[in-house]
Amino acid sequence: MKLRDHQPIELKEFKGLWQRGDRGNSPLDHFEDCNNIQVIGDDWMTRDGLGLHQSVVVPLDSVVRKYNYPTQTANTALVLTYDGTTGNIYHIVNATTVYLILTIVGMTDFAFVPYAGRAYISPFISVDTGDINQQKGMNGEFLYVYLGSGVVARKAAGAVPAGVMTIANGAAGHTDPGLHAFGIVGESDSGFLSEVYAIGTFTTIASNSVSFGTVPVLVGAQWVKRHLVATQKITNYNGDASGYPFFFVPSAIINNNTDLFLNNISFFDQDLFEDASHLIDNFAEIPAGACLWIYHDRLCIATTYTDISLIRVSAKGEPEAISEIDGLIIVPLDGNPIANGAELRDVMYVMKRSRTVSYIDNGEEPASWPMSSVDNSLGTSVHGIATVLDSGATSVDYLIVATYAGIYLFNGRYIFPELSWKISGLWNKQDRNEYRRIQIVNCPPKNQFYVVLPDYRLLVGNYIEGMNHKAMEWAPWNFHQKVNCVCIVNIDEVLIGMDNPNKEML
Repeated sequence: MKLRDHQPIELKEFKGLWQRGDRGNSPLDHFEDCNNIQVIGDDWMTRDGLGLHQSVVVPLDSVVRKYNYPTQTANTALVLTYDGTTGNIYHIVNATTVYLILTIVGMTDFAFVPYAGRAYISPFISVDTGDINQQKGMNGEFLYVYLGSGVVARKAAGAVPAGVMTIANGAAGHTDPGLHAFGIVGESDSGFLSEVYAIGTFTTIASNSVSFGTVPVLVGAQWVKRHLVATQKITNYNGDASGYPFFFVPSAIINNNTDLFLNNISFFDQDLFEDASHLIDNFAEIPAGACLWIYHDRLCIATTYTDISLIRVSAKGEPEAISEIDGLIIVPLDGNPIANGAELRDVMYVMKRSRTVSYIDNGEEPASWPMSSVDNSLGTSVHGIATVLDSGATSVDYLIVATYAGIYLFNGRYIFPELSWKISGLWNKQDRNEYRRIQIVNCPPKNQFYVVLPDYRLLVGNYIEGMNHKAMEWAPWNFHQKVNCVCIVNIDEVLIGMDNPNKEML
């Protein structure tokens, strides 16, 4: 009915937040202010409440970063807390089981990637450069590996001992006669193969095997095996045994890190086909970076404290085997650090804060991979590429990317208009110096993704009507505590990390 000549407006459906252009010009099916609501079909209601994820006497507080961590047996979470001085990373296995796995003074954030049930962790910080802050690996810190068992994380890779083993003829057997070089490769509990060490030369004879004594042991409980490696027969020896190609000797393994002898090894040169030469120049300690990702079964780590445009790429299938000489990619220098990277449809995309380039694995060393420029104005931040569900990985069909211009769908190019087109006013008000705080997770079962904003709110984007700029339905959620991070475990369980005491929330 009419009231004072006013014709009522019937709202038949609700499409979320509208903050674009002048106030007052929002469509009738949108609100200019709709904090803490959630879309239910064409209707809406206030958002659900929160509960504590941990059922322990003292839940974690001051949570600043949280990742889903899929292990071999469970879907778990890694959580960083920071008390103003020291960063502590915890492994939350379930509501009652929590392990402290890494403590580093000054660690305010960390990059993470899961691989074969293990967690690779790289501590980083935000550095004030007088312009927009830069995120870099911590100076003097390293890449860490955690096996998921509750035992504290350790530095990835590992150093080898000094010393040379003794080499002599063994019992009756067979070898190709002539000068060979021999060495040892250590293997850790995470599958890392060390550089070749304890290198020595010996002239074998056809009718005998070869025996080895005083084989140096490695320092650290992580070492579980030692492998014998050898060159094929050397002619015209130049005096540098380490300069020849080494190969694993089949079945020549010491299955512990205590025995000092390996006796009566027979082999022919034609048996030496598994190359170990790429291990010679590997890092014993891998410098920390600000971002980690996996491409073609290789671990990529970028933006160390001193090299903001450098990517280090591991050997295929060996995430801790990163060469100091090979495996380097230098992204075009522009004064901005590499901020993120991801694999999409067999292509590696690398993003700075306002630039995106791509690389394609051509089967050669990474330094030779061809680069293509994708976009010279759009990029992202260190947590600005959405992960999907509880996998800790990106989608195989597209990426959701937070840029300075808005949130975009990316399928090899940025799709315009941006997904956040309706709320460009809200997005443009965010502090660009705090874009490092942005973190996105995508939850297809709920048809929505969650975005931690620089202003410490959680932005929820519902795409049940379609993932495009017109169909997206947006709503910001705010709480009594500041929101720092978000992740998803167990398919669709959303964990929100907050910084007030006892407020690590579900």
